[in-house]
Amino acid sequence: MQDIPRRKLEHVEITTRHPVTASTGPGWADVQLLHACLPEIDKDEIDLGVDLLGWRLRAPIVIAGMTGGHPQAAPINAVLARAAEAFGLAMGVGSQRAAVRTPGLAATYAIARDHAPTAPLFANVGLPQLVDQPEQPALSLDQIEAAVASIRADALVVHLNYLQEVVQPEGETRARGTLAALARLCAALRAPVIAKETGAGMTRRQGTLLRDAGVRALDVGGTGGTSFALVEARRASARGNAVAERLGELYEGWGIPTAVSVVETAGLGLPIIATGGVRSGLDAAKALALGATAVGVARPALSAALEGYEALARWLEGLIEELRVALFLTGSPNVAALRSQPRVILGPTRHWLRQLGHPLP
Repeated sequence: MQDIPRRKLEHVEITTRHPVTASTGPGWADVQLLHACLPEIDKDEIDLGVDLLGWRLRAPIVIAGMTGGHPQAAPINAVLARAAEAFGLAMGVGSQRAAVRTPGLAATYAIARDHAPTAPLFANVGLPQLVDQPEQPALSLDQIEAAVASIRADALVVHLNYLQEVVQPEGETRARGTLAALARLCAALRAPVIAKETGAGMTRRQGTLLRDAGVRALDVGGTGGTSFALVEARRASARGNAVAERLGELYEGWGIPTAVSVVETAGLGLPIIATGGVRSGLDAAKALALGATAVGVARPALSAALEGYEALARWLEGLIEELRVALFLTGSPNVAALRSQPRVILGPTRHWLRQLGHPLP
């Protein structure tokens, strides 16, 4: 457990300083929104607000859980939280296992609520920690409830990261019984649970299992953004672990593109958060048009936050303006209208969807 703070810091350093984007793209380039030469709306009247699990967001953006668990994470989470509060967004924190095992690290997560008193804030634990692992027992319900309470969270994210775990030198790869453990957690926990993939995407079948287990929203976490297999390969390389390095490089593009994951899960009756390769407001618009409720942003927000609040605010202002322009140019007064607009799907994304049985013209 003493290695976890160092690992958290390494994750931040690698994701912001090294090329760790998956070679499999998110699919946004294959999704074409149709231009409305007669939009018949005023741009400044467009409403970007959405409802997510009962909270009203001023823009359909979730600052994804990224960090915590080491002293340098506290100022990062403070900047991210300050932006979530100012822009009316939701925010998650990174995995809280470090604080569960080492309570002195709790402040690196709790600082988020101090700077975002009214924004929806999501706690975070990993699915592998719901069952016994060789060197660590499963987290108890009391421990998870304490993690939620420690940051006064509105919901709990359970992240699904087995691709990362199989590459990570310290990875926890026992998965038998996790679905039943997740169902027990959803039934017992007072806060709603969000199931979040972390870069390998989600199929309709897997989303159905998660829905039936009681999760209240899905974050599809598709390929096309940061590859945590590649992040762990970089960590393995620094330790001279050639086997893990090779494994991470081999599987860096493994998974289901984010655009495909959104279409796969959009009909399951749950809010869908599209995380993975969202780098612009136009990417966000395409995700929303395919059926996402909101989009998650991670590495670009983290990189900006490391420069300070002003840099992050500028980046978010640009992202939101790009999204607003996409709605204007499609004649969509709000996000719900955007979802009903026609679009064209081309290239590999079209092939993915056809083979998965989605009807396409």
